[in-house]
Amino acid sequence: MDTAPLPNTLPRPEGELPALERAWASPRGWRRLTDVNNTFIGQLYIATALLFLLLAGVLGLLMRAQLAVPGNTLLDAGTYNQVFTMHGTVMMFLFAVPIVEAIAVYLLPNMLGARDLPFPRLSAYAYWAYAFGGLAFFCTLFVGLAPDGGWFMYPPLTSRVESPGLNADFWLLGIGFIEISAIAGAVELIIGILMTRAPGLSLARMPVYAWAMLVVGVMIVFAFPAVIAGTALLELERAFDWPYFDAARGGDPLLWQHLFWFFGHPEVYIIFLPAAGMVSTFLPALVQAPLAGRRAIVAALLAVGVFSFALWAHHMFSAGLGTLSLTLVSAASMAVAVPAGLQVFGWLATLARGRVRADTPTLFVIGFLLTFTLGGLTGVMVAVLPFDWQAHDSYFIVAHLHYVLIGGVLFPVFAALYYWLPLLNGHTLSERCGRWVFGLVFGGFHLAFFPLHIAGLRGMPRRVYTYDAGLGWELPNLLSSLGAALLGLGVGLLSVDLVRTLRRPAREHGNPWRAPTLEWLPSANYGTRSIPQVDGRDPLWRRPALAEEVQAGRHWLPGTATGARETIVTSARGAQPRHLILLPGPSWLPFIAALGTAGFFLLLTVKWVLTAWACGLLAVACVWAWLWRTDRLPATTDALVAEGVRLPVGAALTASHSWWATVILQVVDATVLASIAFAHLHLAMRLEVCPPPGAALPPLSTVAGAAGAFAASALLWAAAGRGLSAGRLKRWRLLPLGGALALALGGFALLLRGHADAGLAPTASGWGASVAGLLGYQGFHMALMALCAAYLAARLWRRLVTPRQRATWDNVALLWWGGCAQGVVVALLPHAAAAWLP
Repeated sequence: MDTAPLPNTLPRPEGELPALERAWASPRGWRRLTDVNNTFIGQLYIATALLFLLLAGVLGLLMRAQLAVPGNTLLDAGTYNQVFTMHGTVMMFLFAVPIVEAIAVYLLPNMLGARDLPFPRLSAYAYWAYAFGGLAFFCTLFVGLAPDGGWFMYPPLTSRVESPGLNADFWLLGIGFIEISAIAGAVELIIGILMTRAPGLSLARMPVYAWAMLVVGVMIVFAFPAVIAGTALLELERAFDWPYFDAARGGDPLLWQHLFWFFGHPEVYIIFLPAAGMVSTFLPALVQAPLAGRRAIVAALLAVGVFSFALWAHHMFSAGLGTLSLTLVSAASMAVAVPAGLQVFGWLATLARGRVRADTPTLFVIGFLLTFTLGGLTGVMVAVLPFDWQAHDSYFIVAHLHYVLIGGVLFPVFAALYYWLPLLNGHTLSERCGRWVFGLVFGGFHLAFFPLHIAGLRGMPRRVYTYDAGLGWELPNLLSSLGAALLGLGVGLLSVDLVRTLRRPAREHGNPWRAPTLEWLPSANYGTRSIPQVDGRDPLWRRPALAEEVQAGRHWLPGTATGARETIVTSARGAQPRHLILLPGPSWLPFIAALGTAGFFLLLTVKWVLTAWACGLLAVACVWAWLWRTDRLPATTDALVAEGVRLPVGAALTASHSWWATVILQVVDATVLASIAFAHLHLAMRLEVCPPPGAALPPLSTVAGAAGAFAASALLWAAAGRGLSAGRLKRWRLLPLGGALALALGGFALLLRGHADAGLAPTASGWGASVAGLLGYQGFHMALMALCAAYLAARLWRRLVTPRQRATWDNVALLWWGGCAQGVVVALLPHAAAAWLP
């Protein structure tokens, strides 16, 4: 078998490995909380997500206990509403999405042959924000402040009139900022997958799990901003009486459904695709055969990601949408079954070509195939409009949802725990106990949720806390409650075995499954001793001696070339080595920034405004200090990474990982604006006359002047950056930057004054609220642009921006141009909509 030559053939220096270990050493004791290494953060992430699974499971058992018999009084109506809302919210927002990101944070660096992900402190911040916010949010259940409007929070039931307390506010602000944490994780994963793979690990050779997480990261970037925009608009309605969703004043409750389900239905596939990627990655090891139809499976992942965005109205078939819209979404709902089914056939073919053993992860894979296929079949059923009109909001939908989510997520995650747990401390979970766990989980699940199909077809509606005898619902609910108890017993048994195994003394994990992927190479905090040269799709099968070669330092970057933490950046397609990047080490700043962020959102909910803003300022100060210390000049321009091979240290513009991360943030930002703009257009289209009676738009001259000021600001900023590659960035550049800021602020002030003079009244109509929402979002950008300008000015003044140290300049420029472009859109959109609409 032909293999690539080794990058290093000479014996390694004696002190090389100790220097690498010192650079990547973890803090000890309570200072371990400052660690940002992916293995540590990934373990915390997984443990916290599993904790939320247990908590949501307890809430689910309470619900099933309440519904086991007719007329039960275990929970009253109000408590039941809080319990079922928290059950769904925790499962969807605090377990399902976080667990797939958590596993990726832990696995992907080693699977890709990287030292770490490219933004370790961003991973740490994303985790701590999720942990602080999620735990505080869950605790609202114990003080009667948990949300009670369902995990979907439909208005008008969640308006201030119908839900006057703080319960809904905790959901809106808490979940909104937890989604920001998810987006931060997605940015990290996208850049890590595309730019930090091992040399030779081209896209064609990349593990299917990495492909799945790349698709999911892109989906998060486009889907999650819609729910962030929606939660912001609903909170504005509750806090300031801006009637986005109040039909009596020109709002529309269906607007919330559009925004929520544009996020909510892709989220189902955001949850499923990583699970599918995991199965495609470890199934070949379990049966000792290559994955069948690998290219087709990767294509199917991409197709599911694209199709998922055409399905948001799948949940709105009974909401009164137009016939054409319903027909198109119904067709897309059926079509998405094709790429999903293609993956199932690929897995079945892999099982058929290999040697199937009755070990626990294989049992969970088979359970996943059976369960998810049944859920997919009922998904096709509810895609048929006449059937959906009958089954909508019945327990048939509850059963379908759980078959898809638990079958599509929980079974693969449990298989992954049994398969990958040896990476933590070298020990596998008990096979004997595992068979009991599988039997209880598989049998308990189907006993719990299959009867609910029958209850739904007999007319049992969702979200009822009790029911009368004699309706034919008694037996299905009793069986379901018994099944839920068995399922809970299985999860509890797995938890006990997991704790028992993790308490055993650590040892080398080896490769107990004879797996072909790189995560099974010997590793430590720094990943592998040397970064492997990959020359095939299944590197450990193709090159049996790879583990020994890597451990001996025969491959890339066998030590620390600069004395700091580093990893190799490779080209996006072919994974050719391009340059080294320096990675930041342990710090309290991400921890404190996350604590401040959580405090800002949660304290704002309870109206502790001053304390909340103090927490927000603390978070901003920590991020400022974190970025200031991270953007440092490399000690050397290049470094030796292999015999006779030197790579540049650091890069600029399109070669820089931070530049591309900023581009992704701009896409997120533009998607939030697009969601708010959609809200404006949606409400404007409901009007007979736009603007509505009593409202007006500022003169076109005012709007044109504001748009021109934003455009001039962007041009002046671009002019200030001309020639910056030729020499040191002098302090005189502060003058045009100040002028650019003045132009942007002036344009925004002109826009505000124009709308104020025109009599804009956000509380008078949904249309007025939507215009105010656009202006408010641009106001947020003005504050961000002013902060970025101050940060850049400070670094210019300290002479910390140079042609070799220009990341701050380049990234702030992207943010500036994006803010100015959004300012032009905000200025022109209301006039354009009014001119276009009759």
